[in-house]
Amino acid sequence: MGEMKSMQMGVIGALFLSVASSVSIVICNKALMTNLGFPFATTLTSWHLMVTYCTLHVAYKLNFFENKPIDMRTVVLFGLLNGISIGLLNLSLGFNSIGFYQMTKLAIIPFTVLLETLFFNKKFSQKIKFSLFLLLVGVGIASITDLQLNFVGSVLSLLAIATTCVGQILTNTIQKRLNVTSTQLLYQSAPFQAAILFVSGPFVDKYLTRLNVFSFHYSPIVAGFITLSCLIAVSVNFSTFLVIGKTSPVTYQVLGHLKTCLVLAFGYTLLHDPFTPRNIAGILIAVLGMLLYSYFCSVASKSKQASSESTFLGKDRDTTPLLGQEKENHHEAKKLDKHSPV
Repeated sequence: MGEMKSMQMGVIGALFLSVASSVSIVICNKALMTNLGFPFATTLTSWHLMVTYCTLHVAYKLNFFENKPIDMRTVVLFGLLNGISIGLLNLSLGFNSIGFYQMTKLAIIPFTVLLETLFFNKKFSQKIKFSLFLLLVGVGIASITDLQLNFVGSVLSLLAIATTCVGQILTNTIQKRLNVTSTQLLYQSAPFQAAILFVSGPFVDKYLTRLNVFSFHYSPIVAGFITLSCLIAVSVNFSTFLVIGKTSPVTYQVLGHLKTCLVLAFGYTLLHDPFTPRNIAGILIAVLGMLLYSYFCSVASKSKQASSESTFLGKDRDTTPLLGQEKENHHEAKKLDKHSPV
């Protein structure tokens, strides 16, 4: 029981850290890009990942965590995939209207549910699907203002959705199957994510903004906000891997839409962005969907726990002869060996 409470507190802490750091970095980046005129989002993301890696490397040298070797091919492909997904999301924003970009982000949840159902045999109850539907409708009402379609933008959006979903599913799968922590996975994959964005970022940003990141005038206040953004990003990247590892890719996306609602609210209260009854209605519907999702997941988790406990008690009462049990265990071991990851 104590271990279960400790696990729940760990999940709550990860969710809180993710929300707090993500909302903070959005406000910081909005000030940097809108007020100070620094539009180089992809290059900035590469700096975020480099600072994250350097911070984790210092933490590793100070023995804050142990490094666990992971197959290099897995790490490289995983890092490159995540880097590509970030670049594609930025390109999607550049080629599409804000409304269509928001639709792209909303589509990540149903696509993730579809992939996990098809390839991982994960079951989502009708109640959870309904709560996700409410959430998506609410965020759509609150954040989507226009929808303008074009062929290149649509293709980029589809690629961004696919790579983001696969990347987040792999973040969860690698941690669980290889028994590595979020810190260990982020420490080993961050250099590859940073590398692909560091190389491609200036080209992507120049194509989208018609400006050169290397010829930009870096005033002390711009440099200060970039430094602050990079420091907050350490917490954002760490909490992202932590949340996905402790919960699921779908839960992380739900959390992402909570951040969207909070950013809209903060934008209204702190930055005096325009706010309409439609925004308010959308946020309320989205929050209702999140609350229902949280409740239904909690009920499903408790039901699963009770079922596993009853199964365990049933096995304790089993009177199968020892020899027969050894054969069963030998058969199960063979099955596990066949299905174990390479």
